Amino acid sequence: MLILSTSCSLSTACAPASKFIERRVVVEGRTVRYRVWLPPHYTKLRRWPVILFLHGSGERGDDNLRQLTTGLPALLAREPKRYPAIVVVPQCQLGREWYGEMETQALAALDASVHEFRGDRRRVYLTGISMGGAGVWYFARHPKRWAAIVPVSGEVVREVDDPWPLDPPPDISTLLHAPDPFAALAHAIGKLPVWAFHGSDDPVIPVDQSRMMVNALKNAGGNVRYTEYPGVGHDSWDRAYDDPSLPLWLLAQRR
Repeated sequence: MLILSTSCSLSTACAPASKFIERRVVVEGRTVRYRVWLPPHYTKLRRWPVILFLHGSGERGDDNLRQLTTGLPALLAREPKRYPAIVVVPQCQLGREWYGEMETQALAALDASVHEFRGDRRRVYLTGISMGGAGVWYFARHPKRWAAIVPVSGEVVREVDDPWPLDPPPDISTLLHAPDPFAALAHAIGKLPVWAFHGSDDPVIPVDQSRMMVNALKNAGGNVRYTEYPGVGHDSWDRAYDDPSLPLWLLAQRR
């Protein structure tokens, strides 16, 4: 795996095609490492769509590698031409989830990448799996950041016996303590284009989480698509990202 130094200007000559390069960003005095995928034939002569990918709980850590092993990064390693976009891949710390400080770090990595690699701010997308799918739903409460979102196997309202590792920030708490959290989040998401995926036999995140969120978006007049895979368990992301219609739909959305 090739890692380029942060001093590289990433001109056409110094940007080998389709590699996860390492980058760092300082957030509140703390240096955070993350990965950035540059598509084949990347050049700074044009602006590129940018995808922020949020991994699941099993890829947490501080090695800046584990988050590349599943979901969209794993597909890109096998088929680099499927998603002609810059993909930003932060890593969540052990014992944390995609909210609060981890959300701040992920958005800082995204903003730094959009700036450095000439990302198109009208075409910034968000996707994630499992714990990352939940992060997608929560990040979407700020819909003006995104051109579209793709949550996969994501949870909205957690079970009573599944406590938060840290208290969520006030704006998320307000949504989740509303009389109908799904309706409250749907109202916040508004008309943002959404394509959600889930397996019908998911034993980890009940499929009702996606069904209820999608229904809430439909009832609120949202712009939502939903794919449910019959008989598929938790890891529905392999089928979702491998769907050839997903990148065509995603990259056609503009803010």
